[in-house]
Amino acid sequence: MQGDIYATKGIEYLLVIGYLVLLVATLKLLGPRFARAAAAKSERPVGRPAPWFALADGYHFHPGHTWAAGDGDVVTVGLDDFAAQLVGPPDALELPAVGSGVRQGERAWRVRVADRSLAMLSPVGGRVVAVNREVLESPRLAAEDPYGKGWLLKVETPDRQASLRNLLSGELASVWMRHTVERLRGLPAGGLGVVMADGGVPVRGFGLALAPEEWDVVAREFFRTD
Repeated sequence: MQGDIYATKGIEYLLVIGYLVLLVATLKLLGPRFARAAAAKSERPVGRPAPWFALADGYHFHPGHTWAAGDGDVVTVGLDDFAAQLVGPPDALELPAVGSGVRQGERAWRVRVADRSLAMLSPVGGRVVAVNREVLESPRLAAEDPYGKGWLLKVETPDRQASLRNLLSGELASVWMRHTVERLRGLPAGGLGVVMADGGVPVRGFGLALAPEEWDVVAREFFRTD
């Protein structure tokens, strides 16, 4: 009887040892895969966190929710993610003609969606040297990819550095966008309840749920279109 107990224990030990050997072999096989996956994840570029609305690294932002980007005398401009999410896919864009002039902080183009329109301010001053024909043909690009294919104009600026000094970038832009979210939350406009419809994340095109007078409040408050 005692021999049977020892035999049973011996079998249990062998099973445990066999399990451990198999576990070690499995970890050795899968370990490099996990390491490569973790390394790839750590190498992905991490943008500056901004709740609700995205910011693009290396871009300069006007408080009227437009942006400028570029290293030379010609800079690319467009609308930011806040404007894109407020309006949703536009029905039409009214852009200035090539050769016309724009002034920093003054109205430069208009976005139309449904029965609403939104005038937007140029982030820089200068001469328009190119207009994005693709976005004119497919205006929804301006909302779907505001920092990429949805760019609007290219502007030749006489003093790029002076123009960019008046804009927001880096951590200052992140603080500004967080403040924008807090201001949005604090507005008494009744239609803004739709902003919180999905766990606190804005619904794209949430501005269309606003009453006309509420739309005007948002335009004045965030886009500076007095």
